[in-house]
Amino acid sequence: MSAPCLNLQTIASDDPAYPTALKTCAVFKSPPALHAIGNLELLSQPAIALFCSVECPGNLILKTYELAQSLRDRGILSISGFHSPIEQDCLKILLQGTQPIIHCPARSLHKMRLLPEQKRAVESDRLLLISPFNASYSRATADLATKRNEVIGAIAYRILIVYAAPNSKTLVFAQRLIQAGRSVVTFDSPDTTNLRDQGVAELDIDGLMSSFSHPSHSNF
Repeated sequence: MSAPCLNLQTIASDDPAYPTALKTCAVFKSPPALHAIGNLELLSQPAIALFCSVECPGNLILKTYELAQSLRDRGILSISGFHSPIEQDCLKILLQGTQPIIHCPARSLHKMRLLPEQKRAVESDRLLLISPFNASYSRATADLATKRNEVIGAIAYRILIVYAAPNSKTLVFAQRLIQAGRSVVTFDSPDTTNLRDQGVAELDIDGLMSSFSHPSHSNF
């Protein structure tokens, strides 16, 4: 595929490609325009969202790597900010495959440098980068990350929170997702007790994979 697919596109809320669930995302006063690079058709497919706090116990790191390999090998679409170290490692694993990926950074896509692997994935129609932030937001911040996470939470079919540190923003985010009736899951581990206490469901990797065999599209 030729280079024009790397061009930056803007999707207004009345565009057919715009995610329906994002139109009512409470963190924005009105539905934000989405800036995108890549295959917009991925927005209509069920995706699993991947979230993990910066600090993560070793047993959960290994499970997360195994999950990324399963998503890659089974061709399942994933969406993430790919910001924390574990999320970045997962992106490297996912880019090795042929399955689709949605990357939602906590900054503008304008003048954002892509890795060679990302460029190849975009050109192969298997990677979509999206952002609700315009060119003036050239660097990621904590506030932008919060809004970005809400975008991912609205778009995803199912949300996996690998680990949320006690009293962390990730734990608060999980609480909001549960209150909003979203499908939020985590791994079975003593280190995820705080998430499960909030009502986050326990699901293993095989269960996650099976849930994408015949997914409901009610969130789209």
